Amino acid sequence: MSSRGSYEISARSGIAISTTSLDSSSKPTSPSSERTQVALFAPDASEELLALFEQLSALAVHDLSLDFPVEASALVVDLGDEPRRRLRAIESSEALLPVLVIAAKEHAPLLTTAVGVSDFLILPASAEELYLRVRRLTHAAGNDEVHHFKDLELNLLTYQATLGTTPLDLTYMEYELLRFFVEHPHRVWSREQLLSKVWGYEYYGGARTVDVHVRRLRAKLGEHRASWITTVRSVGYRFG
Repeated sequence: MSSRGSYEISARSGIAISTTSLDSSSKPTSPSSERTQVALFAPDASEELLALFEQLSALAVHDLSLDFPVEASALVVDLGDEPRRRLRAIESSEALLPVLVIAAKEHAPLLTTAVGVSDFLILPASAEELYLRVRRLTHAAGNDEVHHFKDLELNLLTYQATLGTTPLDLTYMEYELLRFFVEHPHRVWSREQLLSKVWGYEYYGGARTVDVHVRRLRAKLGEHRASWITTVRSVGYRFG
């Protein structure tokens, strides 16, 4: 691993970040001309974890910053021996990336209400499982012009949303909120984060604005699909 890349401790978070590449083929060891960029946080990875990471080829080293300058489609974070600190770093990160957390079994309870975590892998785990989970996240993070979630379709060019063959009558901000949820499924977002990411820091309206739009979205999605947007008590919302 060290021959392919090195680690650098971030002044902001105390977490190292290394850009890695993941073959887009079906097996970790298969060569491919198309590669998906994956950011990796693992400054103190164990030998067991390093063996898993050998399936991902380290290419470069970057510091974690507000702008997150890595051209990455997903983020892999090893919680190591500082699970709370690193979960806080994930929550405060400005990167709009799906996040896969790797954690020891005893740290699993911390993940139930973790903000910003899309998926997690509990050790011990196989390289194949790590690979497939990252592949799933990077596939979901693709920048297609049409996004799908179950029978929901969002056309980013025409700003149309349909459920099956039925068009949804959404306001601009309802569409933007739904789009954000679809692009970042299975991840808990606080109301403040949603205000920042969807409305922008300058928006004056407060957390109630998010609650109102979520309530309207649920109503328009209908009784059987309203549960796609889950309220995480004292935290915010999760989609999917």
